Amino acid sequence: MSAEPDTSIDSPLADGSDLGFQALAAAMPGLETSLFRGQRRVVVPSASLTDAMKRLKESGFDLLVDVTCVDYLEYRGATSRYGLVYLLANTRTNERLTVRCFADDPEPTVPSMVPLWPAANWLEREVWDMFGIQFAGHPDLRRLMMPEEFIAHPLRKDYPLQGKGERHNFPVISREQS
Repeated sequence: MSAEPDTSIDSPLADGSDLGFQALAAAMPGLETSLFRGQRRVVVPSASLTDAMKRLKESGFDLLVDVTCVDYLEYRGATSRYGLVYLLANTRTNERLTVRCFADDPEPTVPSMVPLWPAANWLEREVWDMFGIQFAGHPDLRRLMMPEEFIAHPLRKDYPLQGKGERHNFPVISREQS
């Protein structure tokens, strides 16, 4: 039993459910791909993200399950600071696909997926709020979880565990006011 993922795009899944992935691989050769426990993963350059996601949606990936981010600060071997993770699903074939792209400081920016999947609105707002990733073309990129007065992004690895002392600036809301 090997722990190495299958990086060949020419080895389809046994049930033949990876047709959407194969369409993307044929349209955009040279993408970094892998197969782990029957789940396909692909790394797309941020400049090609919109085109790749459009192709995937057209090939049947009609559900955006989640958008999240990983901060690779001080991660051994990492070449980029932030890794965005998009989880897609094809509701007809039950095919799933993980799409990753990377962004770097000082202005980490990727294109918004709201035009393709309206559900990306809140998911991207959460990633922006917690990590500070800008989503170009997002219709309403504002704080979702933290107060508007909060100036940092608390899930970044360089954010101190005890905070930066900003809590004293927030208004205290009593139970009656809430």
